[in-house]
Amino acid sequence: MNTPDHTTDIAIIGAGPVGLFAVFEAGMLGMRCHVIDALDDVGGQCYALYPDKPIYDIPGMVKVEALELIEALREQASPFEPVFHLGQQVEALERTAEERWLLRTAAGREIAATAVFIAAGVGAFRPNRPPLEGIEAFEGKSVLYLVRQRQDLAGKRVVIAGGGDAAVDWALALAEHAAHVSIVHRRRKFRAAPESQRRLLELAQRGLIELVIPYQLVGLEGRDGWLESVRVATLDGEERSLAADVLLPFYGLAMNLGAIAEWGLNIVHNHVAVDPATCATNIPGVFAVGDIATYPGKLKLILTGFSESAMAARAAYRLVFPDQEFHLEYSTLTGVPGRS
Repeated sequence: MNTPDHTTDIAIIGAGPVGLFAVFEAGMLGMRCHVIDALDDVGGQCYALYPDKPIYDIPGMVKVEALELIEALREQASPFEPVFHLGQQVEALERTAEERWLLRTAAGREIAATAVFIAAGVGAFRPNRPPLEGIEAFEGKSVLYLVRQRQDLAGKRVVIAGGGDAAVDWALALAEHAAHVSIVHRRRKFRAAPESQRRLLELAQRGLIELVIPYQLVGLEGRDGWLESVRVATLDGEERSLAADVLLPFYGLAMNLGAIAEWGLNIVHNHVAVDPATCATNIPGVFAVGDIATYPGKLKLILTGFSESAMAARAAYRLVFPDQEFHLEYSTLTGVPGRS
């Protein structure tokens, strides 16, 4: 066997909030981590889908925006110097002759680890692309599927397409930051949370959001990848043009487990079944935490994933340090390395 590019104690698949907290929990037990994620930055769905959305059920925080939470988790993990492999998916997981796990990524990296944590959320996901001719030329410049901060769109004319939570949430977030916000939906009713819909209608009445309903996207106009306008039409074919600098299409996500589904794990309705006491899967040395993990009574909450990371780290300790007896120690007594 060729020498792997990296060797570590734990390889974590997924750099969302649960994966980041797993780095901290492992680090507090003296275990090194490498983290692999398909996105180009850490944060998972929090970063990719709703960075400015407030979260209210993180213990000790009355309210925290998703991006703020991710930055805090990144800082919390930083003393343990995790190594991140971003913009690449894990394509293969194999057992080596040395009784370790070897992970191969799409970028050709090979990472050997004693234990593997799957913290992949809903699995690999990509936004659904609107069926518009020539849209590829605008993607990444003025057609954006992911937005990190609303400040990035300050002063711009923004057209948002879609009728679900993501579309409505971004319309609300940008209403007082963008130069103009239009939301295009093919129905008169939206599918967002009732309170969000109420706020949307209120802002529309105040003239801060234009409701373009019932319309759907039919074309883009601009040059060199930069939009000038978005063409929309009713189901009867009546067209109009919306001046635009940016189009945000929110037509849902295509999600799948990808290669994870091929590793022999016990998969239940696209989730990985685990022992709730340790988060161990049916494969020794492989654990699953966060939204991808399932067991009777599972609650899909970030705080549940945090708890699962702590339990998995303690179970993995016995694999990484088989000759050492585990003693539960509290952070109030041990502190955090490198921090007073």
